[in-house]
Amino acid sequence: MHVTSPGYPLAANAAYTPSLHNLQHALEFENTIGISKIVLVQPSIYGNDNSCLLDALKNIGPSNGRGVVGIDPDTIEMGTLQEWHQLGVRGVRLNLKSTNVQFTEEVLRGQLRRYADIIRPLGWVLELFIGMEAIPILERTAEHLGVRLVVAHCGAPILPTVNKRTYPFDPYELDGFQALVTLLQRGNTWIKFSAAYRFDPDPEMRGIEVLAQELLKKAGNRVVFASDWPHTRFDGLDVRPFVERCMQWTDAAGLTEEVFSLNAQELWH
Repeated sequence: MHVTSPGYPLAANAAYTPSLHNLQHALEFENTIGISKIVLVQPSIYGNDNSCLLDALKNIGPSNGRGVVGIDPDTIEMGTLQEWHQLGVRGVRLNLKSTNVQFTEEVLRGQLRRYADIIRPLGWVLELFIGMEAIPILERTAEHLGVRLVVAHCGAPILPTVNKRTYPFDPYELDGFQALVTLLQRGNTWIKFSAAYRFDPDPEMRGIEVLAQELLKKAGNRVVFASDWPHTRFDGLDVRPFVERCMQWTDAAGLTEEVFSLNAQELWH
């Protein structure tokens, strides 16, 4: 989830101006869905200025909070990362999706290596918001990075349009899905069940459901739930139907405790 406040400076390329969604609001929301320990992720609007996130972590304490920050791997100092580690930071985020970054395989490989090299001594996680069509690059690169990876937002799939779907469709027909499953089964990559509404306009989420059920079947020990609060650019969204649907999927697979708690504890320890 994220915390935001108009009191913190925006990055020059910020795509929107946040309203007030601070730590108190975040905890109140998480309580409505029965969650007490949270992982705060740096939103793209702040770039690499993690002040808002770090201030929230200082308030909540490392026993109840973890953080995923934004950095420039070429300029960040190890001493700074070590200070953040004491606050509960356990990962860095690379957002290539919502920022519409264009890249070649060679460029992405180099970028991933630079991030991995700086966080490897700390045992941190590299979180990627990347389109599913680019995940084959990760599959070819991940084993050489020496860090744990987490793929955000259900892998950001490009689903068939609602009026052209027939159910059940084969998720392996989606560009990058097989590579995602392979990565998860290797054991060093996790995926977040989050933000289905960003990729599936079907109110029943039947497209994401097809993917979710297969991922739980093939790699249920590498799936974590994420609320994506405050659902930036989807103001007023009621996320409870998605939470309920996730619980239906995990209950059917016998993996609810794993997806909502145990897997996250392993990932963000």
